[in-house]
Amino acid sequence: MVFSSQVFLFLFLPLVLLLYLVLGRWFRNLVLLTASLFFYAWGEQEVVILMLASIVGNYAFGRWLGSAQERGERGKGVVTLSLVFNLALLVVFKYANWIWETLSGLMVELGLSSTGLPVIGEVCGPPLMAMGLIDAPLAADWQIRLPIGISFFTFQAMSYVIDIYRRDAEVQKNPIHFATYIALFPQLIAGPIVRYRDIAKQLVERTVTLSGFAYGVRRFVVGLGKKMLIANIVALQADRIFELPLEQVSAPLAWFGTLCYTLQIYFDFSGYSDMAIGLGHMFGFRFLENFNFPYISRSITEFWRRWHISLSSWYRDYLYIPLGGNRCSPLRVYGNLLTVFILCGLWHGASWSFLVWGLYHGLFLVIERLGLGRGLDKLAKPLRHAYTLLVVMIGWVFFRATDISQAIAMLSAMAGFGAEGAARLQPVGLFVDPVVLLALLAGLIGSMPWVRTLGHYYKRLLTEERGRGQLWAMDAASFLAVALILLLSAMEMSANTYNPFIYFRF
Repeated sequence: MVFSSQVFLFLFLPLVLLLYLVLGRWFRNLVLLTASLFFYAWGEQEVVILMLASIVGNYAFGRWLGSAQERGERGKGVVTLSLVFNLALLVVFKYANWIWETLSGLMVELGLSSTGLPVIGEVCGPPLMAMGLIDAPLAADWQIRLPIGISFFTFQAMSYVIDIYRRDAEVQKNPIHFATYIALFPQLIAGPIVRYRDIAKQLVERTVTLSGFAYGVRRFVVGLGKKMLIANIVALQADRIFELPLEQVSAPLAWFGTLCYTLQIYFDFSGYSDMAIGLGHMFGFRFLENFNFPYISRSITEFWRRWHISLSSWYRDYLYIPLGGNRCSPLRVYGNLLTVFILCGLWHGASWSFLVWGLYHGLFLVIERLGLGRGLDKLAKPLRHAYTLLVVMIGWVFFRATDISQAIAMLSAMAGFGAEGAARLQPVGLFVDPVVLLALLAGLIGSMPWVRTLGHYYKRLLTEERGRGQLWAMDAASFLAVALILLLSAMEMSANTYNPFIYFRF
């Protein structure tokens, strides 16, 4: 079930909101937990037990750690066991297939085996068949299934136990409250990564106000519009171009496809985050922002302060700083940065292209620390902005490509080394129509913080005696804009079935 679907928008969400508001505050977490488990099981019936295991395991680790601290112990062994437990779940269910295939290929390359390792299903299938989890005909081709959103809820669970260990959070003794935190459906599937300490008090006591609910609705609709009216439209063109035979991709077409994907991934992910934050407000939660107009950045360092803030700050606080952060020798700092971003790349997926993407960004962060950043400060702002966008767009090629070879071929085409005559075979005009142009224009405008500027102007008018007419006009325009976005998004949902979320697979 996705937010941008009719069943969610017109059935699931209204019913959950009705129950949530009618049953009263004593049952609100129970309503949310039940709805969240149903929401997850809608698409993950077979592996919902994995999330339940994560909830039970981390709740137990939290109570165990709290008891150890009450006895005057640090609880280092407990937190270590919890990390092993969580990382084991992540490695087995997200990386086992990739590790197995990599080892198999390595054995063939080294001449240790002519066929490599057996299919993973042949090894894992028999015990799973014995437990009745898979059918015999599927065993030979079976691979470990990637549960939706496993990276997000695992990182949340890890931060909970680590924060208790650091005494930055109190142990949650109520299992319903804790399970609601892990399974909370607004941000369960694709973030933002919510830390327990940030919403601990809200889990126990929160208030749904009319103004907060109204803000939540507006924020949700804006996110829905980002997804349906921009991301989905440009995604079709990006997919068509990246799926073409590489000998048919010219330089203009490669750049156009990369531009489409650059807008797709931002408006897809930031749109989901907007919807999650909006839903949180409807239920009385206040989630932290996850994006801050990253495409206006003037360095890669600034880009990572604005892009997927919940992930970059998680890595900063739970990995980079414990490794030594900026407090050690320059060489160690550079090593820390590369380590963090290699793992950041792998967090996004089990493939070499994600690893290269993370290493690529880590290298640019190191280069900027080595002196490029000071050089950029001397350049005009448009040049710094152009540099950042160029680096980011090249990086997105690795992120989008199915493998390293496709990424290199696409980058070669972008550099003008594509096949001769490709522009005649697949001219850019075949991929452009008025709807696509409107989506591209909306994406370029929406990447800039002009709406935030209007919001600051609106708040200033609220504090002044004059400007009441302007306030009324802005309120009316805002209402009409939100209503129009909702209408157009609903029409798009009815007309199309193409509705993926990129970050669902992470």
